[in-house]
Amino acid sequence: MAIGQDLAEQLLRKAVDDEEATRAMLPLEPVTDAIVGFHAQQAVEKSLKAVLAAREVEFPFIHDIGGLADLCEKAGASLPDELDGVDRLTPYAAGLRYDDDQSSIVARETASKWATAAVTWARGQIQDEGSPAAEDVDTST
Repeated sequence: MAIGQDLAEQLLRKAVDDEEATRAMLPLEPVTDAIVGFHAQQAVEKSLKAVLAAREVEFPFIHDIGGLADLCEKAGASLPDELDGVDRLTPYAAGLRYDDDQSSIVARETASKWATAAVTWARGQIQDEGSPAAEDVDTST
């Protein structure tokens, strides 16, 4: 697996896309909490993987946010307090997408806040790794 700054920036761009989708769908009542949660989960997952790639840490192809957060911690990139409990998004990666029960594990507003916080945190982490190109990744709201 390729790791490094190029992959980090690519993953961050994709995380931004998912974060923007989450935010855009937030007020749309016909869009289920499961769909909002899925895109929030993806934004967080890709943000964590971007940080790991920037630190040149190999990561598994998993959707387990808790596991990825542990890898970040071991790599010296602790998640901020704004992301406490974010691992509750993990079921949105697969399980809730195929389940007939559309119950909400996480309020859609919380999911959206976590997506935004993860992208913001990852952008700062990647910039800290010395990439001037990371500044060009648009994470504006």
